[in-house]
Amino acid sequence: MTDVLYTPDALRQLQQNGSAVLIDVRSEEDFAKGHIPGAVNMPDIFTYLAETSESGLASLQQKFSSLFAQYGLDGSKTAVVYEDALHTRYGASCRGYWILQYLGYPKVGILDGGLRAWQTSGGTLTQDITHPAPTQFPLSINHALMATREDVFAALTNPSIKLLDNRDKVEWLGESSSPYGVDFAPRKGRIPGAVWIEWYSFMHTQDQEARFKTPEEIRALAVTRNLYPDDDIIIYCFKGARAANTYVALASAGFTKLRIYMGSWNEWSRHADMPIEDGVPRASVPYRPQQG
Repeated sequence: MTDVLYTPDALRQLQQNGSAVLIDVRSEEDFAKGHIPGAVNMPDIFTYLAETSESGLASLQQKFSSLFAQYGLDGSKTAVVYEDALHTRYGASCRGYWILQYLGYPKVGILDGGLRAWQTSGGTLTQDITHPAPTQFPLSINHALMATREDVFAALTNPSIKLLDNRDKVEWLGESSSPYGVDFAPRKGRIPGAVWIEWYSFMHTQDQEARFKTPEEIRALAVTRNLYPDDDIIIYCFKGARAANTYVALASAGFTKLRIYMGSWNEWSRHADMPIEDGVPRASVPYRPQQG
């Protein structure tokens, strides 16, 4: 995925050309301690909880197009998003990449290996603050990337659409409602009929750095859950960050019909009329509404 994942050296080349906007998705506190020279800080990419109603999507679009405009993303510069490492902040850099794609930004990538790879390669950090000139963000929504709560509910009775849950094991089993606390969300469990591949499984991790597995390895993992490159797949987690990490992994392996349910479990669990399954997983069969 040379067009998505940028090595530290490739990022340096972009910076030398003055054609990069580097977006750090870590917290304000971590950013202040040290960041890649020239980077701007946007923790909202990680913390934002989306609703997929019409008004919720409008709010998401307005919020992030405005933030990206403030940081000088005019369509001519390449946005490169980074976090600590690909496995440390629940896929936040991939979430930033996916949000920019959803908003229709033409040039966007991810720093492969994140801040740790940058430092390992000899890159320095700074505490200096960069102030880009605000611009007009070229908003052009790519609706094909987004799955709404209504889309997911409809998929429960549509065998041609597959649901992939990539949350941590305790969430999949209904032992915890989120990564932020056992009872952060009102209900625990999973969406009926979804298959599960924990998001870490798509990466190799060594010396606190993570890299995506090869396309062959990713396809081999996916087929164990009956997922194939031509399938229509909706990915969900808790808020769409880990799902974005898996989205990048599957896309690198040739999967072409991928959507993220951006509201994910945070939204689904807060609607009492949305069905859930909990406990030890039962067979993944299409959901059938109760009669009467």
